[in-house]
Amino acid sequence: MPPVRMRGDGRMARDPKKTFVRLLKYLLRYKLPVFVVLLCIFTTALVQSRSSTMLGDLVDDYILPMVAAGNTDFAPVMKFLIQMAGVFVIGMLASFLQSFLMVGVTQGIQKTVRNDMFRKMQTLPLRYFDSNPAGDIMSRYTGDIDTLRQMISQSIPQTISAVVTLVVIFVTMLRTSWILTIVSMITVVGVFFVTKTLAGKAGKYFIGQQKTLGAVNAYIEEMITGQKVVKVFNHEDAAKEEFDKCNEELCHNAFSAGKFSNMMGPINNNLGYVQYAILAIVGGIIVVQSQGSLLSLGSLMAFMVLSRNFNMPINQVSQQFNAIIMALAGAERIFDLMDQEPETDQGYVTLVNAEISEDGTITESETRTGRWAWKHPHQADGTITYTELKGDIVMDMVDFAYVPEKQVLYDVTLYAHPGQKIAFVGATGAGKTTITNLINRFYDIADGKVRYDGININKIKKADLRRSLGVVLQDVNLFTGTVMENIRYGKLDATDEECIAAAKLANAHDFITRLPKGYDTELTDNGASLSQGQRQLISIARAAVADPPVMILDEATSSIDTRTEKLVQDGMDKLMHGRTVFVIAHRLSTIMNSDCIMVLDHGRIIERGSHEDLIAMKGTYYQLYTGAFELEIE
Repeated sequence: MPPVRMRGDGRMARDPKKTFVRLLKYLLRYKLPVFVVLLCIFTTALVQSRSSTMLGDLVDDYILPMVAAGNTDFAPVMKFLIQMAGVFVIGMLASFLQSFLMVGVTQGIQKTVRNDMFRKMQTLPLRYFDSNPAGDIMSRYTGDIDTLRQMISQSIPQTISAVVTLVVIFVTMLRTSWILTIVSMITVVGVFFVTKTLAGKAGKYFIGQQKTLGAVNAYIEEMITGQKVVKVFNHEDAAKEEFDKCNEELCHNAFSAGKFSNMMGPINNNLGYVQYAILAIVGGIIVVQSQGSLLSLGSLMAFMVLSRNFNMPINQVSQQFNAIIMALAGAERIFDLMDQEPETDQGYVTLVNAEISEDGTITESETRTGRWAWKHPHQADGTITYTELKGDIVMDMVDFAYVPEKQVLYDVTLYAHPGQKIAFVGATGAGKTTITNLINRFYDIADGKVRYDGININKIKKADLRRSLGVVLQDVNLFTGTVMENIRYGKLDATDEECIAAAKLANAHDFITRLPKGYDTELTDNGASLSQGQRQLISIARAAVADPPVMILDEATSSIDTRTEKLVQDGMDKLMHGRTVFVIAHRLSTIMNSDCIMVLDHGRIIERGSHEDLIAMKGTYYQLYTGAFELEIE
């Protein structure tokens, strides 16, 4: 068989053998059922071989002697037929047990692989999801794992069965007639040549099929998510045209793969018929010429059956070879996800509940006290120190780039003292959201320092860092479940009363109580039954129930109407009281009361100060406020 060295995404595979060995490690977790399956396969092969030779024995030892003697006593024949039936029953039971066990093994492996993929996905940095379409990632959970199911449940057992059957039947053929065995091998060479040629051609198209299937799934997912936008801009025809291109490429690969793979069966079958005819002629000549001394009539019949049974596994292997190629391509894509570098975290400073005495002494508490401290173990002497979490955040000469060749932030320096409200304004792409992404360490900075209460955030464990931050994003994600469950997502141990209090704080309580089942109303499809403003209010309540010491509001009111904005702003003012807050907003009315407003342009802070200070400067902010020009969307 030709070696396959292409990845599921069209690139060269790292090593198909290593990928296959890696899959076998999952299979070997089920040692006992796999061992029983192998015994069943070996038993089935022996049954096939023995049933063929028993046919020859039936003719030579029972039927021909009865005919020659004119005997009409069928008792010996019936006894032998019962023995044959017993052999067939054993084969049937072995085949059934093999299939039964492989169902459990296959589903178990699929479950394990999905679990491993999902666990690994939770450890990946946001950079991976930003650079890979969601539909393509979903395709790895569905289409690629399904190819594994087919390979594990069918291809591997049938290939092993075919190999065992070939060996057993080949030995039996040699024992029956070495002359006819040589004759049959001539046609077998032709079968191998056809299989090798067509399988090699089909293989590259099967790999392309997996790649384009992922692309089609990604495009469909994108269109479903953005269907309202498609209709708003009358983009239906253009969307269909783009989909047709993707679908046409998938169709071409699938058609070409199916064409070459489906040709193998008929060609090999016809070669088998040719072999059958040649063996019948040659075998008949040997029987007649040797008068049964070299080959009896029954042995010829048995050999003819053996030759058919010998060709059948070859055809099975040729058909399963393409399924194995597809599975290896899918496995390569699965392992590509599993082998991604996880989000690194060398932090050792943790966030703990704290009790702070009047003299400033900090002690760690097992219960929630409403006050927090950073627990800082010192490796040098083994001591532990505590620093009160106040929400003092400093960025010092920070540079950052998502990709090396395109820098996003240049020499950004800012100070957010405890309880201050810091606002960022600027055109889309100016770097506002990037700054907040660096604060919660979704990305790590290239140069400079970010300090949280005087501690370099690289020393703080990411989970603890993010636990101290409440984030309300512009794009709201609501999960399938009740309204109460979505609010509780911010604090899993929150009581119903705490969730309701958070909803009231965000001014979401009134509209929630008007829903069909109130807080028990089921939300699906990212809260599609709610308005954009209502969804945003729930996300604000979700952040409020977490009660974090630092808040990040990224365009939190951009999707809310002016009337609702006043209600939300009032709730957010209550939420922000006593906390350090970072606000990103296009509506300047929402940030006028900020302690410091920073105007960004192409990754640089060009102005900073209070609303009154910036108005007095009569610079960019003044022009934005007075309407001299509007924020550009790049």
